[in-house]
Amino acid sequence: MKLEKDAPILIVGLGLMGGSYAIALKKKGYTVGALTKERDSVEYALEQGIIDYGGTEPTAELVGSAGLVIFALYPRVFVEWIERYQHLLRPGAVLTDVTGVKTAIVYTVQAMLRPDLEFIAAHPMTGREVYGVRNSTDRSFPDANYIVTPTDRNSEEAVALAKELGRELGFARVSVLSPEAHDEVIAFVSQLAHCIAITLMTCNELERLEDYTGNSFRDLTRIAHINEEMWSELFLLNREALLREMDLFSAQFARLRTSLAEGDLAAMKEIMRRSTARRDLFDEVKPAEPEESKSC
Repeated sequence: MKLEKDAPILIVGLGLMGGSYAIALKKKGYTVGALTKERDSVEYALEQGIIDYGGTEPTAELVGSAGLVIFALYPRVFVEWIERYQHLLRPGAVLTDVTGVKTAIVYTVQAMLRPDLEFIAAHPMTGREVYGVRNSTDRSFPDANYIVTPTDRNSEEAVALAKELGRELGFARVSVLSPEAHDEVIAFVSQLAHCIAITLMTCNELERLEDYTGNSFRDLTRIAHINEEMWSELFLLNREALLREMDLFSAQFARLRTSLAEGDLAAMKEIMRRSTARRDLFDEVKPAEPEESKSC
């Protein structure tokens, strides 16, 4: 079970991430098809050479042509698609996704899937604050992480295929986590970060901030430009893990506030030193080869 240049890859959902996957795979010489609701997205992608073929209706010809199917859909839409259309998938097809939460989705999809199909979940840790195939790009992939999240239902061959896909797409590091470990990490490094950004952007009603801010505020609030439909769904699907991280953040923020209120310079400096030391790890030179870690 390997990626083959002459075997079509179908992307279901041709938005920002689906389009970005298509661009990266086309550059590597793969045949890429797309299924999406918007006719103009298909037409644009064909005109720009982002895909080789596509359509807006899930037909047996379109869906059944691919041995690898990548779902770039909202989580609940993905589950509904499997319920309604999995009969169109060809026997032996491997499915993967780009979904930002795993525990609430992976086991559900695997439980309902036909026995001759396999779903191996994955998460590209990259995105932009814009939407749609017209904003697609693979330029962020070489600096980004890609996480594969297998369960005991997955074969070694499917896990290897998902990891190979991450490398072919050009991601800097390919890691392996269980769905539960993934959601715990994502609650902190992604979802909490978005919660902080939108809270910072809405906690003060001062007007014309755009005229007075520097780069620090712009950097901190970049992800506050948010797709409320998608992110509210992701928050709810990972509610318990996200609430734990929000409580940890609140407690640490309270410690910083207390040290300021009490004029405790030593405590403030210690928090800042810990912050600097941990942030420095992000700026270390990247390894020449993608690293792989496993915690299943």
